[in-house]
Amino acid sequence: MKKNRFILLIIILILSSCTSNEYWKVRIEVSQKPAVNLDKFKEFIITDFFVKKETKNFNINNELKDYFATELGQTLENKISSKEIPLEKEDVFKDEDFWKNLSVDAKESVLFTGSIQYTQETRKALIKKLKKEQESPFTSESKFAQRKFYTLQLEVYLIDTQTGKIVYKRNFRETKAYKNPNQTAYFAFFDLVKNIKDKLFAHMLGIKKIQERYIISN
Repeated sequence: MKKNRFILLIIILILSSCTSNEYWKVRIEVSQKPAVNLDKFKEFIITDFFVKKETKNFNINNELKDYFATELGQTLENKISSKEIPLEKEDVFKDEDFWKNLSVDAKESVLFTGSIQYTQETRKALIKKLKKEQESPFTSESKFAQRKFYTLQLEVYLIDTQTGKIVYKRNFRETKAYKNPNQTAYFAFFDLVKNIKDKLFAHMLGIKKIQERYIISN
């Protein structure tokens, strides 16, 4: 963090001493402190998620578990495994005894679980489009068009297997509109879950981000 502040300070000093409009665009690596310390956990166990509303012809629970098993496996050095734990009620995440009893053989491990809701709706959206007229500049016209909207809401919990306590919790909501009237829930899901994964990993794991800065030159 101190290193990042030092780099930004140098950039600010350079900017303040410049009088020209010429500039360079630079990319710097910015890191943040992980929201939870995972070093003490040797194993990451991905369990079932509580599905608030089932999606027709799409097993979102299995897709979500497989997706995060792959992404976590490529990111963490911890052992990654899966365990089937059917969840029948949403308030089960606060039941410490429930999680301890399920994990008696899992030492120094953390459970990756949560709740999920995936919805779809078709709306009419007001679309502005430029049109060209013979004797006037470009003007815009408005019209209504149908768009398919998919929304993915995900609540993530990390639960210590030895204590049953929640060590990390965070909520996410992503929505995206599609022009294609035949857009399927399956493909839209992966667009949305990737956005959530990027935000989750950046916060939970403190993954470094690349940001752009501008340096004005004489």
